[in-house]
Amino acid sequence: MSFQQQVTSLHNDIKPFLGQLNTFDAIASRGGPLKPLPGGVYKINKAMIRDYQNQTYSKHPSNLGAILANKLSKEFSVPAYIVDPVSVDEMIPKAKISGVPTIERKSRSHALNIKFCVYKASTENNIPIEKSNFIVAHLGGGFSIAAVKRGRIIDVNDALLGMGPFSIERAGALPLSGLIDLIYDNSISKEELTELLSKNSGLKGYLGTNNFKEIEKRLNEKDVQLIYEAMIYQIQKEIGAMFAALNGCVDACIFTGGLAKSHRLINNLLSNLCFIDQIIIYPGSFELDALANGVYRVMSGQLNQKEYT
Repeated sequence: MSFQQQVTSLHNDIKPFLGQLNTFDAIASRGGPLKPLPGGVYKINKAMIRDYQNQTYSKHPSNLGAILANKLSKEFSVPAYIVDPVSVDEMIPKAKISGVPTIERKSRSHALNIKFCVYKASTENNIPIEKSNFIVAHLGGGFSIAAVKRGRIIDVNDALLGMGPFSIERAGALPLSGLIDLIYDNSISKEELTELLSKNSGLKGYLGTNNFKEIEKRLNEKDVQLIYEAMIYQIQKEIGAMFAALNGCVDACIFTGGLAKSHRLINNLLSNLCFIDQIIIYPGSFELDALANGVYRVMSGQLNQKEYT
């Protein structure tokens, strides 16, 4: 199915549902990859639609969201927005330096859920967000471990390729010599390597499955337990790195994402995080809440919308 056909199919599914509503004030959509930009609520405009239609920054399914929202917004005469897309980039300059002049560290994270969890934690714990320091560990198919200072993601591992702990499917940071050997010894293409490192590594690569519940049932197997413990160890190390990025001044560490539903995983993670005073658990993901909250705050005058250029 072509890109346009996918938009048409989704439009035909959603439009009848919206037509049944008596009234609504705005449409909120997931934001696909765009150029690096600050977090916030962005009104969907021509420049954004152009980049999504041309797949300028990625050929990701989430590109469809804003295009569909834009089409529906015109038909129902309401504004449409995206909130904190995955390419939110608020990293401090020194965090982007990689060690190789031609390579820059990228900010690609679960920004939508991370920022909402910080907003939620600040509100529920009476911590002014403009004075807050949080570490957020989003643990899903991919992992984002972020240092969030005053509501801004000042440092975060690349949740797609190249940095941080290995996850359910992703490789995380790798020994460079081993990666060089893998490429040259196997004459592997860029596309094959990307597929391997982003979809067929991590727990899936070692254990043959990305079903975490199944993996937990196999923890009595010595080899499975070792890989599981290695993942825990790497997550803990990355949290320690973000603790250092915030100069050891942390209000709380927030665990969120699908894996945060696992009591065993959380208990194992907490075993070596005695340097963190407060732990907050928000199991699952809050993307829909984040979209609704962001657009509501714009519509009610609590936030200013941003323009994509």
